[in-house]
Amino acid sequence: MFDIDALLEGVRAGSISVAEAGAKLKAAPFLDLGYAKLDLHRSVRSGMSEVVFCQGKDDKFLTEIFARLLEANGEVLGTRCSAQQAQLLQGRFTDLCYDEISDIIRSPLKETLCGLIAVVTAGTADIRVAEEAAQTCEFFGGKVLRLYDAGVSGLHRLLSRAEDLQRANVVIAAAGMEGALPSVIGGLVGNPVIAVPTSVGYGANFGGLSALLTMINTCANGVCTVNIDNGFGAAFLATQINRLAVKGGQR
Repeated sequence: MFDIDALLEGVRAGSISVAEAGAKLKAAPFLDLGYAKLDLHRSVRSGMSEVVFCQGKDDKFLTEIFARLLEANGEVLGTRCSAQQAQLLQGRFTDLCYDEISDIIRSPLKETLCGLIAVVTAGTADIRVAEEAAQTCEFFGGKVLRLYDAGVSGLHRLLSRAEDLQRANVVIAAAGMEGALPSVIGGLVGNPVIAVPTSVGYGANFGGLSALLTMINTCANGVCTVNIDNGFGAAFLATQINRLAVKGGQR
């Protein structure tokens, strides 16, 4: 990962020349591959490196993007990766880990995970989206508590873990059908809840639209909503919240 502090310390210590540092800084903002412009400076600005959305990418483009990001950052995360794409990538980069449930492909996790992010689903059909969120949070260094199949049709399942939810710095709640789960959790915890509508449900669910509308019309305070099936977006926001909590000395 590009570390600007280490670069400047190297210049001060004399181990890196001004010319070398200038060349690194010049290349840092992005790497132009012609078909893609890789944002190598993103980790400096946001604390999290660029992530690859694998779906729809040409095989040649995909492997080159992974190679360049691994070279620059030492790690890489890809979302919406098909089994065929995973086989291709793992054939070239043997240490990559692939999860068939979430379609996440990534470098091995860091040894130390911090804070606490709870990831909750209404049903087992929502786990695909929830795992996209959970594994993204872990890749970016967050400790994750998984609580699956705890929807409102059996509320006692959720209430039995209320203390665990209240300990979390942030909760990600993934639900399809009518999407009521985040509102219930929002009334139980004092920290932010990120609602993820999923496309799970019968016809009038409209591919997740009914859950989305429920979530953005929630009466519970402290609930924000991301796009349908957007586990990654929920994870990115949850990671930012979790890091702020850890930085503030909460956990």
